[in-house]
Amino acid sequence: MVLLGLLACLIFGFALLSRRVEGTVVSAPMVFVAAGLVAGWTGFVDLGAATHAEPEGAREAVFLVAELALVLLLFTDAARIDPRHLRRNALPLRLLGVGLPLTIALGTLLALLLLSDLEPWECAIVAAVLAPTDAALGQAVVSSPLVPLRVREGLNVESGLNDGGSVPFLMVFIALAAAHEGLEGGWVRFAVEQIGYGTLIGVAAGAVGGAALRRAADRAWTTTTFERLGLAALAIVAWYAADEAGCNGFIAAFVGGGAAGMAAGALRERLLDFAEEEGELLNLAVFLCFGVFAAEALGDATWQMLAYAVLSLTVIRMLPVAVAVIGLGLRPATIAFLGWFGPRGLASIILALVVIEEEPALAGIEQIFLVMTVTVLLSVFAHGISAAPLTRRYAGLTDAAQEARTPRIEVDASLSVGPGPVHDVGRP
Repeated sequence: MVLLGLLACLIFGFALLSRRVEGTVVSAPMVFVAAGLVAGWTGFVDLGAATHAEPEGAREAVFLVAELALVLLLFTDAARIDPRHLRRNALPLRLLGVGLPLTIALGTLLALLLLSDLEPWECAIVAAVLAPTDAALGQAVVSSPLVPLRVREGLNVESGLNDGGSVPFLMVFIALAAAHEGLEGGWVRFAVEQIGYGTLIGVAAGAVGGAALRRAADRAWTTTTFERLGLAALAIVAWYAADEAGCNGFIAAFVGGGAAGMAAGALRERLLDFAEEEGELLNLAVFLCFGVFAAEALGDATWQMLAYAVLSLTVIRMLPVAVAVIGLGLRPATIAFLGWFGPRGLASIILALVVIEEEPALAGIEQIFLVMTVTVLLSVFAHGISAAPLTRRYAGLTDAAQEARTPRIEVDASLSVGPGPVHDVGRP
């Protein structure tokens, strides 16, 4: 109850000042994470160590909120993607198809070098958990008209799809790590069932449900409110059905969102409204809980974890991006901008909790959670603070480059007559 009361007070307080802080270096995730840190350090809220065995009581509720947040995030991110955007802009496809696998591979390699206490497949789990990006932590970037549309769209679409794209990698790595440590066998069958059956159930639920809602709306049987609620409920249906069938509910939610978005047509806008309003409540709750967990866990962090966190936000992100965009004709400033704004946030937090829930007996589970915690904590503040000023800086560089490419017409001032504009002089 204390956590719920704190969440309500924070939301109300931030609502009073939300317009004033918009466009500044202060973001909602920063405020809620900071509040969680203070609440955890002072003992105002105590959820217990996040990496202990099966969660109970309040922590069980936190896990449920986190799972629901991830389900809605995956479903809405997939549903919002318009295939036409992918056809006309090659940037997000490159970032997803080339950048994401390279990010996981490079992240695994550097984890092997730095995080020596982890087994190889546990290092791969760390890389997969930290591969997704969170556009919300750099909202000033993806919403600013100062940033070229192609770049904004690329970052937004990448952020919307790379969380779902990371889940299959993560589930395979969890199965391999568990098999390597003798916790379970038959990882190939497990992975196929988790990914394959989850995909089939998600497609079926999303396509049938989306088409049903569109037909009902076409016949004027629905109201706007329940169209939004119906689409959100469809995400839960896909997740629950897959989970009950013994396969991965998060994969089902992700592919179900894509299928529902295509089947529902114009109704997808209702789902986006839900994600931007009601869905934000779950997201902020997760950031607050993360702050509390971080306050309890940070005392065990090591310099190797901090070093890996810094590399995760720089080299592990930037190098794959640079490779992925080869041949697209982007300027170095744009490549650097794309590389830096790959924040780690909500998806990484929840995926780490998924690992804890799926295989709490993994030997390196505490280290995995700690590395995620340090990385996301660093990202929340580094990307939140830098988003607005670096966007303005990048816009200035873009304008300067555009001006340099624009040919100028030199006019002899001695030919000017009268007060008329200079560019009229010399016209036939």
